[in-house]
Amino acid sequence: MEIFYYAIFPGFLFIMVVGFFASWVDRKVTARIHYRIGPPFFQSFIDVFKLLGKEILIPRGTSKFLFILSPVIVFSSAILAGANVLFALFGIRSNYLGSDIYSIMYLLTIPSLFIIMGAMASRNPLASVGAAREAKLILAYELPFILCIIAIIVKINDYGTGIKLNEIVTAQYSKPFIASASGVIAAIILLFCIHAKMTIPPFDIPEAETEIMEGTFIEYSGFLLAMFQITKMMLLFVLPAFLILLVWGDTVGNDISILWFALKYIGILVIMILIKNTNPRVKIDQAVRFFWFYLSIPAVASIILASYGY
Repeated sequence: MEIFYYAIFPGFLFIMVVGFFASWVDRKVTARIHYRIGPPFFQSFIDVFKLLGKEILIPRGTSKFLFILSPVIVFSSAILAGANVLFALFGIRSNYLGSDIYSIMYLLTIPSLFIIMGAMASRNPLASVGAAREAKLILAYELPFILCIIAIIVKINDYGTGIKLNEIVTAQYSKPFIASASGVIAAIILLFCIHAKMTIPPFDIPEAETEIMEGTFIEYSGFLLAMFQITKMMLLFVLPAFLILLVWGDTVGNDISILWFALKYIGILVIMILIKNTNPRVKIDQAVRFFWFYLSIPAVASIILASYGY
């Protein structure tokens, strides 16, 4: 039965379908902001399907093993992270021993690390520039992200529960963390961090189509590029769901709770789309300054507030 959960619902297939839908919403809303009609709802599926039929080109002199392994690891880690987040939100018990907040943090970091490895393995100068930018961006957003996780753990201890994902959800039955000052601060900071994790504008520095022509993905094609694109679509659902679990969690068990979860997710998605379309791309030094100074200091404040029960 657990194989069904991982493969179908609420695992891979469900996450992928919602990810495709979220990608279409992103493209449609973006088009309307630009006074365009936008694509039909099945356009994301068509784009990926066309890539599946194209030839995989591997540059000469590339480390073929690492070049091919990178999208596979990125894809797999996103599925594992998404499945375990949704297991907790849907109240599904899993025998997977790593379904705590630390393991999900690792799983959500793996995609960025292997994107860097794949880009470096391609030996393309523009891919190397993108990889260097990706590495600096990780160093930038991980600090406030970890500080916010610490604030969440402090609040969990006040409720006397552990750090398993389902226990984080259970701790918020009576009062979600976002109903406190520290929870609001953490939620805002985490929203920017997941924005950067997905390299969505204004933090699309490692890809920067107009500067380095997709950067980290410039040498990828066919099925391998499709895996990266599907992963990005899935993370468009997984990362906001993880944010909901951390600060606004509640078990999704009936029609009302499903609707409430969908509204929360759509609200976060719309905010991300608006941020994407109203801010120009920042430089890497600006991103580091923004995360280390403007977000890390409030993140420390959220830890202090959480320790005093606020």
